[in-house]
Amino acid sequence: MKILDRYLILQFARNLLLVLGGLLAIYLLVDFFERIDNFLAAGRGVGLATKYLLLKVPFIYEQMIPVSILLAGIITLGVLNHHHEFMALKASGIPVTRIVRPLFTATLLAIALTLAISQWVLPPTMAKADRIWYEEINHNTPKGIERNGRIYFRGAEGIYSFVKPAPHQNRFDDFSYVTWDQNFRLATLLTASHATWEQGIWTFYDGQFKSMQPNQQHTVELFAKRTVPLPEKPEDFFIPAYKAQEKSLSQMLTAATASGSPLGSEAWLLLHKKLSYLFLGLPLLLLGLPVLLAMHRTRGRDLALAIPVSCGLAFAAWGLWSATQAMAQAAYLPPVLASWSIHLVGGGVGFYLIRRHDH
Repeated sequence: MKILDRYLILQFARNLLLVLGGLLAIYLLVDFFERIDNFLAAGRGVGLATKYLLLKVPFIYEQMIPVSILLAGIITLGVLNHHHEFMALKASGIPVTRIVRPLFTATLLAIALTLAISQWVLPPTMAKADRIWYEEINHNTPKGIERNGRIYFRGAEGIYSFVKPAPHQNRFDDFSYVTWDQNFRLATLLTASHATWEQGIWTFYDGQFKSMQPNQQHTVELFAKRTVPLPEKPEDFFIPAYKAQEKSLSQMLTAATASGSPLGSEAWLLLHKKLSYLFLGLPLLLLGLPVLLAMHRTRGRDLALAIPVSCGLAFAAWGLWSATQAMAQAAYLPPVLASWSIHLVGGGVGFYLIRRHDH
């Protein structure tokens, strides 16, 4: 590795740590004062609140890494230009694309570290943090879990198990519902190829209903279609949204590639959403650097304007990315296009603008 590469990568790493540290401190401070009243009201002290915030550090890091990469690159190149080092490098015949190449190398290393954190560090820490906040503080214990594309839910009287084909649909495939009596003997067992919820009524198709009679014997009834009143409604089954943050990248990939899984499309959407956000810093940097160079050319070497403009660029890109994700969630766009279009368009435009500075 050449001296220039080592120098720029070290400068980028130092600035990235400074930016991340500053954003992390602000986030933790605001979050602490927003939540401390909840901890005190639940009879828990500052110690548990501190533990909760420390467990959220990997999550905060993941949320802040795209804009931190952008700001670190802007500061690194801005300081280089402010000290006339950038001009000296260009005067010696080094093209702009070669000067900024170490910044993209450092960005890829930072993204690789983020992927490792998302795979091995984030899932267990988020699971513990969610347990503290939702269960110990808000006393909101989830009754449903998802395993291999199936949802299991503990209702008021029995256990549900089913496959939900797609979000926001009230059809449940491979449905089963089981209850027990006070002596833990099977009381009822309802199975069906699928079930629907329409106008407040549960309807089951192609199944059987097994129930215990007063003589302690079980009877089995086969049916093609039958309505059975159950104590729960479909909205009771929804797995809390925060549970998706507790999954590792490999778990998301397994769910997305599961053969015949009706939840595969939703899993692919979550996986593309996660990965595209982690890589969002790369197109931001590709767009931010030429903006910085253009501002230096027209308004001097002061970073006072370049940093706010870069932040505005980051928020604009994040807003467009969020809009495309909402369209993908509503099935207006395929997940791949919604997640990676900004990377391709923004990255391509940014690379073209950087190349223009060599001419």
